[in-house]
Order: sequence, then C-alpha cells, then structure tokens
Amino acid sequence: MASELADDLLELRQLLGEAKRPRIQALLSNEIAVLEKQQSVDEEKLKAIAAEERLKETAPVEKKPAPRSDHYTSLSTFSWDEETEKVKIYISLEGATQEKVSVHYQADSINLKIHDVNGKNYQFSVPKLAKKIVPSASKVLVKPKRIILTLKKADFGTWYELTKKEDKIKPKSLDKEADPMSGLMGLMKVRRNMLQHNFYTIL
Repeated sequence: MASELADDLLELRQLLGEAKRPRIQALLSNEIAVLEKQQSVDEEKLKAIAAEERLKETAPVEKKPAPRSDHYTSLSTFSWDEETEKVKIYISLEGATQEKVSVHYQADSINLKIHDVNGKNYQFSVPKLAKKIVPSASKVLVKPKRIILTLKKADFGTWYELTKKEDKIKPKSLDKEADPMSGLMGLMKVRRNMLQHNFYTIL
C-alpha cells in the first residue's frame, strides 16, 4: 500500500508539472496534499510498530516462580534463649533466603515456613508458647546457616520453658453406664456401720 501511494504521488506531481489551466493545477495540488498527509500518517504508524517490536526483542523475559509444593518437612532441632523483653529461637538451616521465609505470629503461637531450599519446603511451629507475645513487634532474620526468630514478650519476666506444658491433673470422669442404685447402697452401708459403732459404744 505504501508503494502504491508513492507511485500515485509521483504521477500526480508529473501531471501537475504538465498542467496549464489553473483549475486543474489547483485540483492536482489538493489531491497531492491529501496523499502526502496520508503518507506521513502511514510512516508514523510504521515507525511505532517497529519501535514496539524492538522493545519486545530487548525486554527481559519475566520468569514465573515455580508453584510451591504443599509438603513441608518439620524442623525439630533448635535452641533458644531469652532476655527481659524478648525470646530468641535459633533454627539451623543452610540455603534459606529472606524472601522465601514467612512467619505467622499469634499471641500464643508461631508458625514458620521456608520454601524451596534445595527443592524442599520446611516448617517450624510452636502451637502453644509458654507465655504470650506481641505479634506485631516480633520478627525473623535469615542468616546464611540459620534462622533467628525474635519474639517480643507481652509481659516482662522469665519464661523458663518455651512451650506451655499441659495440665496433667484431669477431673474424674463420670461413668454414665454405672448403676444408679450403687451410690444409694453405698450410703446405706456407711449409715449401717455408723449405727453399729454407736451401739457397741453404748454397751
């Protein structure tokens, strides 16, 4: 189409050079102006298309992250210490990076997840902390060979233990299938023994 437009302009200019009458010259000049304007618009479009193609060729290809697996290996080896205002947990793991670590803090629990460390996912969790923490003031720091969790204490004081121990004293369970008359018979037996004791005391 561009070549045809150029040929039309060339022929019109030749005709304009040969035209003698003013009206014919005016008509040819107007048509030449219209075609020149169209030619200029087409050239700008071609330049824009070429520039866009160059950008596509030079733009870096965005790599989509690999989908994360839902399988996690539990990390059970760790150490911890405490200060007046905070507790620190040290977890040994080599190869983790800050952007691949996420922590879900709650007032009485933590759940740490580490993704894609040599093709594996890891998890460390404390479902019941010994005492409450301040989630918004807690943080995680990733070192080359370990991960450090810093937990802000809600109340100052010594923890002694990292996890909360379960209460071992359980209430006595009621046997729903027990004979309801057994309790009454027991009371009668106790009363009979008391009467016998009083009788012998009087004698």
